[in-house]
Amino acid sequence: MTPFEVGLLMTGVLLVLVIIGVRVAFAAAFVGVVGLIIIFTMKQGFERGFMTAIQMAGTIPHSKSVTYSLSVLPTFILIGFLAFYAGLTKQLFEASKRWLGWLPGGMAVGTVFATAGFAAVSGASVATAAVFARVAIPEMLAVGYSKRLAAAVVAAGGTLASLIPPSAILVIYAILVEQSVGKLLIAGFVPGIYSAVIYILIIVGMSAWKGDAPAIKGFTWGQRFASLPGTLPILAVVAIIFGSLYYGIATPTEAGALGAFVVLITAIVKGMRLKQLGQALHETAKLAVMIFTLIWGVLVYVRFLGFAGLPDAFRDFIVALPHDPMLTMVLILCAYAVLGMFIDAIGMLVLTLPVVYPAVMALNGGEGVSAADSAFGMSGEACSIWFGILVVKMAELCLITPPIGLNCFVVSGVRPDIPVQEVFRGCVPFFVADVITIAGLLAFPSIITWLPSLM
Repeated sequence: MTPFEVGLLMTGVLLVLVIIGVRVAFAAAFVGVVGLIIIFTMKQGFERGFMTAIQMAGTIPHSKSVTYSLSVLPTFILIGFLAFYAGLTKQLFEASKRWLGWLPGGMAVGTVFATAGFAAVSGASVATAAVFARVAIPEMLAVGYSKRLAAAVVAAGGTLASLIPPSAILVIYAILVEQSVGKLLIAGFVPGIYSAVIYILIIVGMSAWKGDAPAIKGFTWGQRFASLPGTLPILAVVAIIFGSLYYGIATPTEAGALGAFVVLITAIVKGMRLKQLGQALHETAKLAVMIFTLIWGVLVYVRFLGFAGLPDAFRDFIVALPHDPMLTMVLILCAYAVLGMFIDAIGMLVLTLPVVYPAVMALNGGEGVSAADSAFGMSGEACSIWFGILVVKMAELCLITPPIGLNCFVVSGVRPDIPVQEVFRGCVPFFVADVITIAGLLAFPSIITWLPSLM
């Protein structure tokens, strides 16, 4: 058996383990270690090969986790939990409701704006969906919205956190493909707003047609302006993170730390108790450890893939396809859509990027290619950013599609009176909206690449 055949066999084992419910981190680490043992045993004999494989796998968690770029994750996660315990989500929703409630489906539109705003301080889709399932759904139901629409708006709106900075999943992508964290985060801003606008247009169109989402009127201009001060801490965090990254005056970690400090001061002023601060820190630690464990396990698997030669073989296969490069890219994204039905978003990215990313870069002409000589009309760095946003948007899409659809399960879990089947049905229009968004990002890459090109 050749190393390549071992790679194929163990990758199949990994997919089986994930499908039957084994955590991605443990499944990837197990397959990576066993695969390394098999390959080194074939080269060096069992005793020496076993020790070489174990020693190599044992050094990866430390060597890969002491990088400075990974330190950004806990700071971004902390911002989200502090914002929740500071009560900023309710104030953001109230402001959105007062300013946008007059539109057809106005409260749903306000929910999308509020989730986009909270996404700018949370960076976690699931957390955003869970928070607004408690805040927004009761108010929408109280004014006559159907449970299906109210739940779907929250589930879909929560996905915006994957794109709008600070996005934890964009940070993970940047680390895995060794690209600039700052440029990836900045690149997600315009596509995130674009995606939110498509959602809003879908909501307004459906509400005007069906009439099942009444407008909310009666707020005076004084009441509207009175709601704005409560949103200032979120606007401050957005300005700090976006401005410092765009102008290069702070690293992503420093920007995240400054954002967390602003939200912490706001929470203290608003009366946050020591117990609530402890809960925020505890939740941050749990989520950060989960993500780090996932990265460690997958990096062991990635090292095994390198020795098996799978990334090189897949790259050569993709480049040799007799299709237009853009068609090949569409097929790759379709494969992500299918894979996302069975694996969560982060797990899907960390498992596939080591193989798919080199192939996409080769398809464009290589990492160092100029825009004039490339297949997609962009440089290697721009292609990396473009592909990253597309893949993360595909991960968003998978958060509202069955059978995994994590955001739908979260919303149903918070609201047991709304069956998860109803949430999935309600998300169908938002699935269409995401497809339209992805088509736009494919057809007009400058939506993604324009802002980071100015840095």
